Amino acid sequence: MSKQKINKLFIGTNNSGKLREIKSLLPKSIKIYSTSSFNLRSPVENGKSFKENSLIKSKYFSKKTGLMCLADDSGLEIDFLNKNPGIYSARWGGRHGDFDKAIRRVYRELNKKDKNWKNKKIKARFICALSISYLNKKIACVLGIVEGYISDKPRGKNGFGYDPIFIPFKKRKTFGEMKPSQKYKMDHRFQAFKKIRKFL
Repeated sequence: MSKQKINKLFIGTNNSGKLREIKSLLPKSIKIYSTSSFNLRSPVENGKSFKENSLIKSKYFSKKTGLMCLADDSGLEIDFLNKNPGIYSARWGGRHGDFDKAIRRVYRELNKKDKNWKNKKIKARFICALSISYLNKKIACVLGIVEGYISDKPRGKNGFGYDPIFIPFKKRKTFGEMKPSQKYKMDHRFQAFKKIRKFL
């Protein structure tokens, strides 16, 4: 399959921020389809890792649409919180994926562990698993990681999810403060894309 040029691709996400970012990384020659064109809900993600959940989504959406599907599963790991929220990153926002709520929970959990956490460097990383499936067959599944730490308060209105509280190593701004064009060239999704590009 990887020898052929892909000209149609379904993006398996109901997250508009992810869809926007993935579209910006894909070659312009590929015709993109999204869940809104097919009115599809996301499947139950019961995998034990980002890669497993990504594959659940890409296989599910490919079987539903008959199209080759690219799906992402990503999240934030915070070392100080035993690598939570991890694969439960979206679920920390409750049923409606409210990331303001999720961010408040991160700060609440950090406060519970150590009232002085703001004086320390709280290491964290964003992880993205990208997979391509065609019907039930896995074409590729890769992982992209960007290391950084948690800011002492949310900063910036750009991006989505946990972007306002994540500062990549060697940078001063959070992803939420960066221009999308700057963030897209360095984040976890871009790292994963570099590995999966050869399949596109």
